[in-house]
Amino acid sequence: MSEPKTRPTAQSLDDFIAQQPEARREECAALDALMRKATGEDAVMWGNIVGYGRYAYKRSDGKRYEWPITGFSPRKQALTVYVMPGFDQQEDLMSKLGKHTTGKSCLYIKRLADIDMKVLAKIVAAGVRAMAPQRIRKTE
Repeated sequence: MSEPKTRPTAQSLDDFIAQQPEARREECAALDALMRKATGEDAVMWGNIVGYGRYAYKRSDGKRYEWPITGFSPRKQALTVYVMPGFDQQEDLMSKLGKHTTGKSCLYIKRLADIDMKVLAKIVAAGVRAMAPQRIRKTE
């Protein structure tokens, strides 16, 4: 298997947010605050993904890779929120979230105004807790 193309970059979050359409900038700032609180970590750009924390996983080729524990990406069609363990254990919260769709670990939201941010915070926090055994801690 090939190496993952999505990796941490040196791009700053502020520069990334400044490049977004005006309507998305406030949403990015709100998601940044929510995810910093959930993870206790600063944002790291992984290409067009704003990632928080890291976890290690092994792919079928046996190599160890890293990926953000949670994050978001302000895509044109929808904000994509990454909750790595997925949503199977969060059916009750998902039913209270508001307008959204999901993929395996992706939550798609057209606008933050369409959802309950307190419920989103609980969903993200639960995902972060579920990833704790695989989390890579910062070394200082």
